[in-house]
Amino acid sequence: MTLPESHPQISYGKTGLLLVNLGTPETADAKGLRPYLKQFLSDRRVIETSPLIWQPILRGIILNLRPRKSARAYAKIWDRETNESPLRRYTREQAEGVARTLQADYPDLHVTWAMRYGAPSIDSRLAEMKQAGCDQIVVIALYPQYSASTTATVYDEVFRSLLKMRWQPAIRTAGPWHDDPAYITAMADSVTAHINALDWQPEVIIASFHGLPVAYFKKGDPYHCHCAKTARLMREKLGRNEDSFRLTFQSRFGPAKWLEPYTDKTLEQLAHDGVRKVAVVTPGFIADCVETLEEINLEAKHLFEAAGGTDFTTVACMNNSPAGIEFLSDLSRKHLSGWV
Repeated sequence: MTLPESHPQISYGKTGLLLVNLGTPETADAKGLRPYLKQFLSDRRVIETSPLIWQPILRGIILNLRPRKSARAYAKIWDRETNESPLRRYTREQAEGVARTLQADYPDLHVTWAMRYGAPSIDSRLAEMKQAGCDQIVVIALYPQYSASTTATVYDEVFRSLLKMRWQPAIRTAGPWHDDPAYITAMADSVTAHINALDWQPEVIIASFHGLPVAYFKKGDPYHCHCAKTARLMREKLGRNEDSFRLTFQSRFGPAKWLEPYTDKTLEQLAHDGVRKVAVVTPGFIADCVETLEEINLEAKHLFEAAGGTDFTTVACMNNSPAGIEFLSDLSRKHLSGWV
């Protein structure tokens, strides 16, 4: 059928894959951190305190003090080669790797990536994908363990973007993969390979996950349970007992009680108890970021050594490794099934 000349040009019939991670500032200075932190800490999924109470604190104290502190942390780990944060670089390279891997089987698949906070935004990416003709899109939030403050807020933003579209694409969202056998195997294999490359053996392996306020857990958030199961399955895969493989939580913020045991306190206690050699793995992070490279590999290492530890190592995240790209590609295939 021939369309009339006045008919708008519309592309359709393609399938898209959108990989989404947490977010990143544009620059490693206070100027770059302030808008990023404002967006992140204004999310009602992240900070559930009433805005009437929280926003004056955020705008009056936190955004005047924290950007400088966070900028110093980002400056230590900033990728000078590409002038971007490691999280942005690895997320981009993961999407590029998945696109290359899936290209042979799905030549018309449109693969891209976004950040929940900062750029490129979910809203802009979905608009680009729709413009390119994607009328069905799979969105994968890159968090193995589900939490309302991470996974849910990604999908909240996806559906907010759809409100602006006259012709909405069909959307699939991915659930958590905290106990996926392929994920557990990939994580355990990365720990084994890392340890085998050392000239010493850790007495204890710490599986450190990002923290969560206890109040969120009590409201029904499954995050703690997902982290505990991931840690247990990894421990069993590695053949370790509960004394030599510990579950901990990092990155506390504010005065509220957070999930325990805390990573920093555990490391100090281990050193005081005579443990001298420790390895830390961060199974909740798909890509290295400020929480793994600065908080763990620099701050936690210094803390452990100051308390008497002698050897400390951090296992890298999946990042753009062949195993990481393979896992994310297989995960994508599962959620694309029936659409491509």
